Amino acid sequence: MPSAAERTRTLVQSTCSALLVVPGLDLAHAEPLVPDSRSVGPEGDLFLEFPADSPAVRAATHAQGDELTAVLELTDVAPVSVPHRIRGRAWVSGWLTSVPGIAEPGRMMLRLEFGEAYVDDLWGAEDIEPEDFRDAAPDPLVPHEAELLQHLHSAHDEQMRTLCGLLGERTARACSSHQPSAVPVALDRFGLRVRFVEDKGSSFDARFEFPEPVRDVTELRRAMHTLFEAASH
Repeated sequence: MPSAAERTRTLVQSTCSALLVVPGLDLAHAEPLVPDSRSVGPEGDLFLEFPADSPAVRAATHAQGDELTAVLELTDVAPVSVPHRIRGRAWVSGWLTSVPGIAEPGRMMLRLEFGEAYVDDLWGAEDIEPEDFRDAAPDPLVPHEAELLQHLHSAHDEQMRTLCGLLGERTARACSSHQPSAVPVALDRFGLRVRFVEDKGSSFDARFEFPEPVRDVTELRRAMHTLFEAASH
């Protein structure tokens, strides 16, 4: 299973929504502080790009030393229509400074020096230490996950439903009698998470692990083929 640090790093480097919160900054007449891009440096610090006239840039430019604290809030929503679509949230807090000369004209790069982080997602809730975040890598499937889940949901619905048969006798009987829909809600290098939704609106999640972690989409296709083959028998 992916570690808490890996899951948080994946969220930071994904396309999920992000909001920078700077305590004490007056945003009464300003847009929310949504970075135009975000990346992670070799020491685990976050680099956030904003318009040069953003209140966040002004605050970071005028800050002395490490006095400006900030929190990046991340919200991960499933890219398919399913009950309870929010898959997780993460918060990365630290100290905000400006980094001149990196961004394009009219833009400014801000560095959020990693202080601490917390993730609350489908795996559970955990704190993340700075060195664990620094050393973690984002999941290799993250650039393709949304498209892959949407494809599985729209083009492989019947095969998705057959996965219910892999869940054990009691659950399999429930699947055969109620025929719940099977919606793929999360995908990573270790496996696939499916939400089975019954007619009455109740639902449950099931996790299907791959025989071994996949490194790219080609290996994922083989792993999914193996999974569907097992379900068909």
